[in-house]
Amino acid sequence: MKYALIIPDGCADEPQPALGGLTPLQAAHTPHMDEIARLGQVGRADNVPPSMPSGSDVATMSLFGYDPLRFHTGRAPLEAAAQGIDLGPHDWAVRCNLVTVRQGVMHSFTAGQIPNDLGRRLMSLMQDHFGSRQLEFHAGVSYRNLLIYRADAANPAPFSPATLTIPPHDLTDGPIAGHLPTGPGADLLLQLMQASEPLFTACPENQARLARGELPASGVWLWGQGVRPALANFLTRFGKTGAMITAVDLLRGLAALLGWRNIHVAGATGYLDTDYAAKGAAAARALDDVDLVVVHVEATDEASHEGDVAAKVAALEKIDEAIVGPVHARLRDLGDYRILISPDHPTFLRTKTHSYGYVPFAVCGAGIERGGAGGYDEPSAAVSPLVFPQGCELMPFFLGA
Repeated sequence: MKYALIIPDGCADEPQPALGGLTPLQAAHTPHMDEIARLGQVGRADNVPPSMPSGSDVATMSLFGYDPLRFHTGRAPLEAAAQGIDLGPHDWAVRCNLVTVRQGVMHSFTAGQIPNDLGRRLMSLMQDHFGSRQLEFHAGVSYRNLLIYRADAANPAPFSPATLTIPPHDLTDGPIAGHLPTGPGADLLLQLMQASEPLFTACPENQARLARGELPASGVWLWGQGVRPALANFLTRFGKTGAMITAVDLLRGLAALLGWRNIHVAGATGYLDTDYAAKGAAAARALDDVDLVVVHVEATDEASHEGDVAAKVAALEKIDEAIVGPVHARLRDLGDYRILISPDHPTFLRTKTHSYGYVPFAVCGAGIERGGAGGYDEPSAAVSPLVFPQGCELMPFFLGA
């Protein structure tokens, strides 16, 4: 049996006035997703416990069958795993965004999708000025970078589960006042955030970006801290091998910790301009080698963060045409199969940020009875009797475990 899970990140949404009261899923032309719904069932799952932050780190861990209340320790440790950064038993990882804050407002949590070379330059400056035996700054992709705090039993890190930080994408176009780090170790995080501002302002490459009318990185934003999680290997737990296709370090790290193979796809950007067809083709090929292929697409989430309804609909249509269609066709050629379409969490265009609540899914394949749904969207899922209040129970259902 072969399995495929396709994740249109954050695609679940509310009815949109600009779409005549339809959600993006309803408005988008998605014949392949709708076919899966008609051949099988639609349902809904809640991947984010209300006591936890609504983000892809929590939601995808749940979607992959691991209870985040038990296993989640923070977002940054997952991204450290993606970069091959080994965390000791007392080390902490902290997400280090490059952001643009103007007059106390989070103007851009990506510093205008800052290019990789400038991101590496700015992180190098942080390491040169503030790096030490305890503090390591690691460049990632674009605005997504890491701070590692090295510690041991005799010299523990200042952080604890009581340390509170806010994701910068939750503050888009809003004030940062009242949303700065608090709790144990917050003084160190604030010191580094504040010290980065004059350092970045003086950077010639950053000044050149501003002179060209592009958004500069005004500083770093530290959040998502945590220690290395102890996740059971997916093969050991479910008896299935896996592969991940994504442009996002968070998902690569989670895949690495689960023992999945990460497949690099040229042209996969983690943004609206990603190469959808290349990801679909890579997934179809990977099905020859592993039991489960997971394709994660960030574009729908990015469209919501930018409040761009047309871009969200367009991204859904490209996912359907270039990924869902080819992957489903390949599965049919290979014999018995199951395919699941599900976002991780809702991301509302109205708020431009992640939200809580159920997300719709569609599943079909061997052993999945037809449920009578006419298509894949939020209203169809809302009336389905197939419900998973704990999202981590969907993966065992999908795998027939």
